[in-house]
Amino acid sequence: MNKAIEALLNDQIKFEANASMHYLAMASWADNAGYNGIAEFFYNQSEEERAHMLKLVKFVNERGGTVIVPELDKPKASYTSLHELFADFLKSEMFVTEQINHVIFECLNKKDYNVHNFMQWYVTEQLEEEAVARTLLDKLNIIGDDKSGHYMFDRDINTIATAVDVEE
Repeated sequence: MNKAIEALLNDQIKFEANASMHYLAMASWADNAGYNGIAEFFYNQSEEERAHMLKLVKFVNERGGTVIVPELDKPKASYTSLHELFADFLKSEMFVTEQINHVIFECLNKKDYNVHNFMQWYVTEQLEEEAVARTLLDKLNIIGDDKSGHYMFDRDINTIATAVDVEE
């Protein structure tokens, strides 16, 4: 495995692991605030990001590379509003997309078409993730500060997110 690409994949492992912990912290905040639906959504997001990390770990190992298990950044522990929570969610997904695009760019520069091909799954996944994050933030923007709207959003979040995944 090309050492520069291996380093980028190890970076991506850290980004996916950090996203998992970030979403776990978001889930915990939502759970403590009484938003059970939102908490469940972010618990699921955390597990999904962990699965993305493991997929990368296994790929690097299968290709004869060396995985570096990363030290993780401490995630943000509290939020002032649902809008802030979901704006942070979108920002996180956009960051991961940028990083994946960087890996793809370097794969093409180094003519590492095997890793490029593998990373296409992540490109598709990020399109879906960003679409879900944008849709949920759009819904919150429509709701504004309406408490009954927040209640219905919390109740319906997994239905909304699933509907966006189906449309993609």
